[in-house]
Amino acid sequence: MKTKITELLKIKYPIIQGGMAWVATARLAAAVSNAGGLGIIGAGNAPAEWVLAEVRKVKNLTDKPFGVNVMLLSPHVDEVMEVIIEERVPVITTGAGNPGKYIKKLKENNVKIIPVVASVALAKRLEKTGVDAVIAEGHESGGHIGELTTMALVPQVVDNVSIPVVAAGGIADGRGLVAALALGAQAVQIGTRFLCAEETEIHPAVKEAVIKAGDRDTVITGASTGHPVRVIKNKLARRFLELEQKGAPPEELEKLGAGSLRRCMQEGDIEEGSLMAGQIAGLIKEIKPVKEIIEEIMHEAREIMKRIVREFDE
Repeated sequence: MKTKITELLKIKYPIIQGGMAWVATARLAAAVSNAGGLGIIGAGNAPAEWVLAEVRKVKNLTDKPFGVNVMLLSPHVDEVMEVIIEERVPVITTGAGNPGKYIKKLKENNVKIIPVVASVALAKRLEKTGVDAVIAEGHESGGHIGELTTMALVPQVVDNVSIPVVAAGGIADGRGLVAALALGAQAVQIGTRFLCAEETEIHPAVKEAVIKAGDRDTVITGASTGHPVRVIKNKLARRFLELEQKGAPPEELEKLGAGSLRRCMQEGDIEEGSLMAGQIAGLIKEIKPVKEIIEEIMHEAREIMKRIVREFDE
């Protein structure tokens, strides 16, 4: 399947793996790239030394294109950008800020830049800075979210920018891929589905929690701070919401959330950790190798498109 994104990134399939902090390591990224998508290392708040080690691991595991997700609020962002340039990382995705100050140097070193956006205004502003594409991420996503749903956001972004758009949020199978393409997207970014990939190096308890989750098992915490986060309901989420309802100050909420993502994903504390996952978690029922996940998505997408064409022709 060829799209503007597959051609831009030199990948086989229009599938980008989400750059999830404490989840998206070299092993997962390499598996996605080897399977025909674009694997992403999630830098999160990690120091540059960790990012460097993961980048070099990926290079030992695949000769295909890969990327790094850079959280622009990280205290290590400048050093991480230097690693990306020095190691000739082909692609970066960005979140939590504007990558504008880094674009000139990244472009000079042939790095493709694809920021995550949650509004048309931000997409238009970033297009003017020279980014190569944008990821329009809907409210259904896990982790940090915006206000608009994927169905509403993606076509509006598509209509307002001339660069390729990647759809994200609530996408986990071939149906989601076809829907995104119908909305005008040139690829999809998938995060939650890859939580339950065999190659994902998170605690088994997290994978089981995602598999057990139903359609209404995620909640949004942190809305009162201006930084809403979607997670699967647990003790931490309930306590967080209770404090928000009581008008707790942002400092108290930040203290409660500090270190909670690592505690969940790496240590397996699925009650007192931040169990970030999207609404699509209710669709995920088993753990599979990355290659099988991607091949299933592509096979289902092809069959759906054939059926739609056939039914329209009738």
